[in-house]
Amino acid sequence: MLAEYWLIQPVESGHLMSASEPTMSRVTEYGVKPLGPDTWDAFAELVERHNGVWGGCWCLAFHPKYPEKGQSVAGNRALKQRLVDEDLTHHAVVFDGERAVGWCQYGAPEELPRIYHRKEYEAGMSEPPDYRLTCFFIDRDYRRRGVSAVALQGALDLIAEMGGGVVEAYPQDTQGEKVSASFLYNGTRSLFEQAGFEYDRPKGKNHCVMRITVKPG
Repeated sequence: MLAEYWLIQPVESGHLMSASEPTMSRVTEYGVKPLGPDTWDAFAELVERHNGVWGGCWCLAFHPKYPEKGQSVAGNRALKQRLVDEDLTHHAVVFDGERAVGWCQYGAPEELPRIYHRKEYEAGMSEPPDYRLTCFFIDRDYRRRGVSAVALQGALDLIAEMGGGVVEAYPQDTQGEKVSASFLYNGTRSLFEQAGFEYDRPKGKNHCVMRITVKPG
């Protein structure tokens, strides 16, 4: 599966504009593919370009506590590849040509159980979601170029292909304040609102629970 996404961007500001707005500059085309054995090499190259991501975690933080998890960067890499081969980890990977430039991680709660503020989260939960979106990562050379929005939509499209259902996310609720990108691995509330998510409740000090129902694709 290769979905194509077009982003219209003004040259000076770098903010997204809709296709109906009169002043256009350049069109950026991204593709989205699911993480799998055929996209592993491109995904691994993206991670390795950034020193294993967040101290060498290889995007394993939200997965269950496997014995080899966290023992070493090499061990994390091998574990991630095994989970990919066994279809136990899911990402919508954004491509610029053949180069992977970002991702949104998604999966069932059993696949991604280790969310933050879990006791508070479960105390306010009425029913569990079918899927969670837990983190984004964007290549340092592609930040503030709309890749997160593409990754988010790609994840929702892949979930639709898998049968759809209730999808939850736990973004930072910035309340309009500027926040360092290092704290935005869950995305922002505004990003999810633009994708059609609805606010459900707060979680932790600066995060919230947002939900959307995705129809089967």
